Amino acid sequence: MAFRGHGGLVGRGSEGALLDQAVAAVRAGESRVLVVHGPPGMGKSALLEYLAGSAADLLVLRATGAEAEMELPFATLHQLCAPLLDRLAELPDLHRDALSTVFGLRAGDPPARFPVGLGVLGLLAGAAREAPVLCLVDDAHWMDRASAQVLGFVARRLPAQPVGLVFAGRQRVQDLLGLPELELTGLGNADAHALLDSATHARLDQHIRDRIVAEARGNPRALLELPRELTVTELAGGFGLLKAGSVPSRAEQGFLARIEKLPAHSRLLLLVAAAEPVGDPTLVWRAAELLGVTPAAALEGDADRLLSLDVRVVFRHPLVRSAVYRAAGEEDRRAVHLALAEVTDREADPDRRAWHLASATAGPDEIVAAELERSADRAQARGGLAAAAAFLQRSVALTIDTSRRAERAVAAGDASARAGDLATARRLADIADLDAPSEFLRARAELVRSRIAYVSGRDDEAPAMLLAAARRLEPFDLDLARETYLLAWGAAVRGADGDCLLTISRAIRDLPAPRRGSRPIDLVLAGCSKLVTEGWGAAATALRGAMAALVELPEPDLLRWGWAAGEVSPAVWDEQIMRDTAARAARVTSTAGVLAELPIYLDLLGSATSLTGDFAAAAGIVEESGAVAATTGTHIASYTALIVKAMQGKEVEAAELIAAANEQAGTDGAPAAHWAASVLYNGLARYEEALSAAQAGTRVARLIVSARVEPELIEAAVRVEDDRIARGAFERLTDSAHAYDTDWAQGTLARCRALLSDEAVAEDLYREAIERLGRTRLRPELARAHLLYGEWLRRQSRRVDARQHLRIAYDMLDSIGMAGFAERARRELLASGEKLQKRTPDRSSGDELTPQEKQIALLVRDGLSNAEVGARLYLSPRTVEWHLRNIFTKLSITSRRQLRDALLRTR
Repeated sequence: MAFRGHGGLVGRGSEGALLDQAVAAVRAGESRVLVVHGPPGMGKSALLEYLAGSAADLLVLRATGAEAEMELPFATLHQLCAPLLDRLAELPDLHRDALSTVFGLRAGDPPARFPVGLGVLGLLAGAAREAPVLCLVDDAHWMDRASAQVLGFVARRLPAQPVGLVFAGRQRVQDLLGLPELELTGLGNADAHALLDSATHARLDQHIRDRIVAEARGNPRALLELPRELTVTELAGGFGLLKAGSVPSRAEQGFLARIEKLPAHSRLLLLVAAAEPVGDPTLVWRAAELLGVTPAAALEGDADRLLSLDVRVVFRHPLVRSAVYRAAGEEDRRAVHLALAEVTDREADPDRRAWHLASATAGPDEIVAAELERSADRAQARGGLAAAAAFLQRSVALTIDTSRRAERAVAAGDASARAGDLATARRLADIADLDAPSEFLRARAELVRSRIAYVSGRDDEAPAMLLAAARRLEPFDLDLARETYLLAWGAAVRGADGDCLLTISRAIRDLPAPRRGSRPIDLVLAGCSKLVTEGWGAAATALRGAMAALVELPEPDLLRWGWAAGEVSPAVWDEQIMRDTAARAARVTSTAGVLAELPIYLDLLGSATSLTGDFAAAAGIVEESGAVAATTGTHIASYTALIVKAMQGKEVEAAELIAAANEQAGTDGAPAAHWAASVLYNGLARYEEALSAAQAGTRVARLIVSARVEPELIEAAVRVEDDRIARGAFERLTDSAHAYDTDWAQGTLARCRALLSDEAVAEDLYREAIERLGRTRLRPELARAHLLYGEWLRRQSRRVDARQHLRIAYDMLDSIGMAGFAERARRELLASGEKLQKRTPDRSSGDELTPQEKQIALLVRDGLSNAEVGARLYLSPRTVEWHLRNIFTKLSITSRRQLRDALLRTR
């Protein structure tokens, strides 16, 4: 729990439990004191942040010791007490005067420590009478002595009132000795691996992971800081962990002084160990022997104090390895890599041998470059895209022939872009463009740049760039051109570029037939093109065929075209396929390390998940997508976050996201943002605003999104009594849905037709909508059907019948978390004569679960074991178990079997 990784806080289960118990005791009216200490990077500050976040109902007072203020008496104490200074008048004169003097509020002689301490006790006790108080002091080792003395005095004399005092520092503070302590040591092996995984995202060689974890010695900061300075391709295979050209950091310079005093043979052994990324002692000694280094000579000095040569070669500190490598001369580094290449088995480990050969090469070398190219092919076949990109990048650097360098630069740029190393990919595309001997290679370089625009979320540029690239590719490689046209079509749909979408669709329509028979992509292309150029009806057969093909895509094809399933499945109104294919595509993309495109797949999965009303799971997907985007530096708008906040009726948060998405999209705004706004305002019963947003959405949106917007437009238009707009929207909705006999399509049609029908047929249509939508997992849509039916029944003066459906709607909407629509149902219930009070959150219910606890509870509910949950969220099984105990307590249950019913009650 002490360090935040992807998906949550990693490790520290028992320490977290102790801190949670302390906060619970303060909340219950007791006082608690705890001094947390441990070396830098162990997570002390993160623990305090966790405490502050879990104590939202407490008055939290904070202070941080500062090295620059250690000579200023009472500096830390002033930080802590500043929010309480308006209470000075409540204190006895002696105590008030003492605090006023030390805080510089009045002139006077320095008071004794005793009245100052009593004054602080009085301030805390006065504040605690109104709300429990939690005091958090970070970097306590840098407190000024006067503050440390007073706070130590206070900690030993806290009254029997709800006041907690938690200190965190690198070492024990003299004035706090004797107080309850919590020493933080390194993370366990499983937690350390989970934290490293959460920080890297890219697939790391298992041996490299083990060595990094061993050298970090459980220090969370060391594990987190490693990937921040490296791209995903530099991390792959461990080949970029050492940067010879970098300037040693201050911390590394401290080790350099010790290294320089060692004998030459000892320094050479350290260099061999630093250059060998796996930590294999046999390889290290064999390479050292080739260089004339014997164990006796190498260990004459104090090398063993910096290096452990046991089952695995491990440096005593993570920075020793980089310090050794950076301090070495270029010739020594090349000699060491050459020796390592010679002792590395060319059959068992050809890729690492090739990398050592490349590092031993002083200039261009075609033989080594070709070997690296073969290594890239092997890495890509294993699903290691980042490693393949790394091999290809190095191959380009060693290639002297310009035409061959251009070919390799295009391949390296494409792999780098898909792996998420976008800056390197741009540079490689420029190299290819400069060296390319043919128009075909220049077109492929343009495709790399276009793909970068697409995965970067540059929706205003990507469609046109991809269209231009596809046209340039057409004369040379029709299959690649067809794939590029499909990508351009998807970019235009996402960016709501209607004119460009029409141009792309016509270009697809005019393409010659495939030369080697139809592939799944060809069915998708035909359906997408017809959807735009001929309409929903004409495209229905092609789209159904495309969807069937996409469901069965093998993994290599899924990596290239899986996103198309996210576009086509909503078009055929099949929510089950939409969710399943999005989940499969996200899983395969993540496993293969295609980080640049992963946020796009996650957004498709998040949107599909949000439509089921599982907002906690959708929020977890949004968090994961954000973490991956931060790793690659992309800025793709999360439409999942938009629609979730809108469905929840959280106006302020939703409005901010909607405005940001519209600004990023340009003049006409983003279709998904307009859709979200129409949902938000329909839920809040502000129908004029809903109508305006939905109209904007139908003007900008094309195809799939517009089919989602039309029901919102119909509902809003009916409520403002604009029959013309409502019927026009219904005609468009019918056009998109009538050809698909799915419960989602026909249930939505029936619900919207009911809004426009007279009494004679409306009731049957509402019942059909409820029956149809009840067979789907689209709980929000079903709840809204009950709400509309209940509203209609009340207006027919059938209050008893109305109450039945309004009660169902209210209970469903409230449990899902759609507060706006739930409030609309509540008002209707009151108007029908039912006595009903607005619900307030139950502090003992699942509403108290944190977002991470909700994620864990949902995964366990779905049958995952602790180990499987940990793997999904990058937590150790021990930490998952600790969270489960908290979840069971909050939900008042005792077993996993009770989770499903408990979550239904509290959602």
